[in-house]
Amino acid sequence: MSALPEQYQRYAQLGQPAVQQHAVELYEDRDPVVWVPGAYGEMVPMRRSQLPDAPVRPEPRDLTPQPLFDPIAQRCIGAGVGGGVLLWGGGTFLAGAGQFVSGLSGVGALLFFLALAGARAVVGGRRAGTHIEVHNHVRGFGRSNTTL
Repeated sequence: MSALPEQYQRYAQLGQPAVQQHAVELYEDRDPVVWVPGAYGEMVPMRRSQLPDAPVRPEPRDLTPQPLFDPIAQRCIGAGVGGGVLLWGGGTFLAGAGQFVSGLSGVGALLFFLALAGARAVVGGRRAGTHIEVHNHVRGFGRSNTTL
């Protein structure tokens, strides 16, 4: 026995192969590790191949100012107002034309009765017959008083 606390052993034991075979992983073959925020806010390591896909960047928005009122709605409102004014003007014109025609018909009736009176004066004098006078006094609100 030796004075040493334990007996010396050789580096390579006899009867065993000198080199044991293990899988060798080179640094370039290893997937890099990245640090990502975890569920509780701390940074945790994760292999790069296990990362989820990055979110897709949204399409840039069109930020040109929009008109305050819809142009098609403006056209529709303008057409409605213009049509209303056109119809009001047409109605006013027709009302004036109706008064004109009414005045002409009154003048025509006057001329017709004057022509009858003239024809009666020319054709013959007084004839025997019944003369009836009707007096109609209109008061108001559609009330009238008729006397014979």
